[in-house]
Amino acid sequence: MAAFSEMGVMPEIAQAVEEMDWLLPTDIQAESIPLILGGGDVLMAAETGSGKTGAFSIPVIQIVYETLKDQMEGKKGKATIKTGGAVLNKWQMNPYDRGSAFAIGSDGLCCQSREIKEWHGCRATRGVTKGKYYYEVSCHDQGLCRVGWSTMQASLDLGTDKFGFGFGGTGKKSHNKQFDSYGEEFTMHDTIGCYLDTEKGQIKFSKNGKDLGLAFDIPPHIRNQALFAACVLKNAELKFNFGEEDFKFPPKDGYVGLCKAPEGSVVKSQHSGNAQVVQAQNLPNAPKALIVEPSRELAEQTLNNVKQFKKYVDNPKLRELLIIGGVAARDQLSVLEQGVDIVVGTPGRLDDLISTGKINLSQVRFLVLDEADGLLLQGYSDFINRIHSQIPQITSDGKRLQVIVCSATLHSFDVKKLSEKIMHFPTWVDLKGEDSVPETVHHVVVPVNPKTDKLWERLGKNHIRTDEVHAKDNTRPGANTPEMWSEAIKILKGEYTVRAIKEHKMDQAIIFCRTKIDCDNMEQYFIQQGGGSFRGALCERKQWTVLYLFRIVLEWMDHAPKFEPVLIGRDINSHVSVCMVIENLKKESKTWKDLSVPKCTETIQGELSAKDLLNLAQHFIKALFLQRGDVRFLICTDVAARGIDIHGVPYVINVTLPDEKQNYVHRIGRVGRAERMGLAISLVAKEKEKVWYHVCSSRGKGCYNTRLKEEGGCTIWYNEMQLLGEIEEHLNCTIAQVEPDIKVPVDDFDGKVTYGQKRALGGGLYKGHVDILAPTVQELAALEKEAQTSFLHLGYLPNQLFRTF
Repeated sequence: MAAFSEMGVMPEIAQAVEEMDWLLPTDIQAESIPLILGGGDVLMAAETGSGKTGAFSIPVIQIVYETLKDQMEGKKGKATIKTGGAVLNKWQMNPYDRGSAFAIGSDGLCCQSREIKEWHGCRATRGVTKGKYYYEVSCHDQGLCRVGWSTMQASLDLGTDKFGFGFGGTGKKSHNKQFDSYGEEFTMHDTIGCYLDTEKGQIKFSKNGKDLGLAFDIPPHIRNQALFAACVLKNAELKFNFGEEDFKFPPKDGYVGLCKAPEGSVVKSQHSGNAQVVQAQNLPNAPKALIVEPSRELAEQTLNNVKQFKKYVDNPKLRELLIIGGVAARDQLSVLEQGVDIVVGTPGRLDDLISTGKINLSQVRFLVLDEADGLLLQGYSDFINRIHSQIPQITSDGKRLQVIVCSATLHSFDVKKLSEKIMHFPTWVDLKGEDSVPETVHHVVVPVNPKTDKLWERLGKNHIRTDEVHAKDNTRPGANTPEMWSEAIKILKGEYTVRAIKEHKMDQAIIFCRTKIDCDNMEQYFIQQGGGSFRGALCERKQWTVLYLFRIVLEWMDHAPKFEPVLIGRDINSHVSVCMVIENLKKESKTWKDLSVPKCTETIQGELSAKDLLNLAQHFIKALFLQRGDVRFLICTDVAARGIDIHGVPYVINVTLPDEKQNYVHRIGRVGRAERMGLAISLVAKEKEKVWYHVCSSRGKGCYNTRLKEEGGCTIWYNEMQLLGEIEEHLNCTIAQVEPDIKVPVDDFDGKVTYGQKRALGGGLYKGHVDILAPTVQELAALEKEAQTSFLHLGYLPNQLFRTF
């Protein structure tokens, strides 16, 4: 409790944390909680199981509580920050006239853009028409920049049209895309003076007080237009001084600071923005915090954590709400009408309620994007930008919107772009790096070499069905062609998968194949192996069929308010249809007895997006996979690699390496979750394998064009050894290889590991250091209590000490 209290966490939350046996904060919590409590935007990345949810939930709960407490007691902030049209009354850079990756500090003068490939610019809130004016710009780093003057018509890319005049750090002046040598180069620690003489129609610059001479004669057609201080940046930071502070190099010859321009010569920017100061209205459907999760299951987990952390927070009590698909909307609306403070939800249902006005965003203090890379991967970037634009940036008590972004990696280009657009000088808390494999995952490679392992020749026709890429090729033993070796690889991978399951007595596993055809063939091969070890395989095609059925069932949710997804699908290996699902429900629940039976559906292909289906059915698949045991092997492609968060899965088999190296970590990340040990086995072909790569309009449906892509066909040669090298370079490690017998050595896993269970104490895990220090912390707590008790005795019995002598 003391450890969390020292970070500024309120005692009520610290008490709840202590009851969860969190004696010390994890690394991500120790770094992030003080930053968020301090009011900053935070970008955080850490491994699963590192306490990331607590890192943002704890400070969000505390600040929401303090905000409500202040409102209840009638308190207001010390200062009100002006936004909207009011921002134009101050000389500063205009937050409503800037590039998408251009950030402006709270003082309106410090500016930054960390985009390294594009220029992003900004103009001041006010311009001038008559007089001689001056402002200064200080360079804070070695990035690229141009400063100068422009009209309202000018592009934000200063100096690239006839309405802007710029001077760059490379010693070039620019106007109308004409870049000419001028003055001197400038960089970090230099101060550039920008002069404007509207009477003579001249612009010039200075460097550290040195006059660089005339730069531009202002064309007659724009001399009567207002000119605004402007800049454009590429991975750079500047600070403006319009004269409200003393200039480092005061101007001469009658020039004055912009802030001293008479009102008659000042023109306000036409870009006044639409973000107004939020007024303190106690609207029941206006939450203080909005936490967006990519999946239903993650949303449920986060909400449960919020409930645990706020257990002792009282007067006022915090009200939370889970908003996800698959739950009757009227139930959520009834809770909204009663009032909510913290909303946790998935984008689909949130978008529906926000767009229809059922959720009011005017009071939001926190916007949390958990697993932001997953949200972007699922196509929710427009949703994120839309809700961010609807949230007021400043509250009535002067508090700023805080944005917290959590991601599997902060080095994703899309995550960087998003953070630059919606975050305000964020602090990076990166405990993970470019990409890393959790310590709870033991991952190995099994080389598949048909030239040394001749098993494929002896199998005859008793092998896995292949994808028919080589249906027209001579693949018989002895052909010694690339096609023969490719077909042999496909056969051996089926055998190695079966061998891995038998060798490690796998009771549950996720098996990743490259295509849906491969998934189907693997499932059929498991069925051919008979019962026992291979009972309960669910290929991706059947998963989508089941998910489709699940969505149909959810449409009847109004008839079944207490829906139990584990009731669906008794015999998962047999044909699954809508009829079967509905009939099973009729038998097992009177609530469903009167439902009509929709038309039977054999298989579902491409009719529903992965985004919608995964969000709806994760809880259902988890129930089948873990609780009931109907499904022991999930056979899927990368579509499912990020969607199904099933804790404690002991094994993953990569039948084929992913073509994107980042997906390797996403795949093997299905094991080793919640501190449980996991084994990931990757089958890597030593020879090139010819595989499907459909570019046809049907996306593979009914396609048998086995020619190579460059020849107008739908196949490519897949080089897994090259992919393995890229993965190892990406992870900066060499992945251990094992023999085709797939006997994995225990080595540093020291024999105390049971895959699917928690690792024995003694590793470098996040919770490991807490467990190691626990006895010492408890001893210190006891000593502290003893010292406080002794102090109290001395305080109440002042003479007792002396009586003992």
